[in-house]
Amino acid sequence: MRNKLLAVVAIAGAISAPIAAKAQSQVTTGLARSAPVAVDADGGIAANQRPAFQQYVIREHVPEFTVPERVEVGTVLPETGVTFYDVPQTFGITPYRYSVVNGRTILVEPRARRVVQVIY
Repeated sequence: MRNKLLAVVAIAGAISAPIAAKAQSQVTTGLARSAPVAVDADGGIAANQRPAFQQYVIREHVPEFTVPERVEVGTVLPETGVTFYDVPQTFGITPYRYSVVNGRTILVEPRARRVVQVIY
């Protein structure tokens, strides 16, 4: 009877191991043991992090820049006149930079100067 019980437990463990591994696939930054931080699949700021990111930008007092065209995803910003800042790792690791343009916080692909996300 004991051998049958051990066999059942071993089989159940073997079956549940891949499920447990999949549940642990969330990426964390390796900082303090707090809630994991994630970015969107495209590398932008995750929806649940956007309010905190907006507060961060306000606290940092980054200057606001003005451009004549409407700022939306896909807009290419001029080569001069706009400064980009690094996104802190507390908001996830992203290849993009941020700025405030025409009153909107944006993420920009720095080499192409293309807007990839507008943070609301």
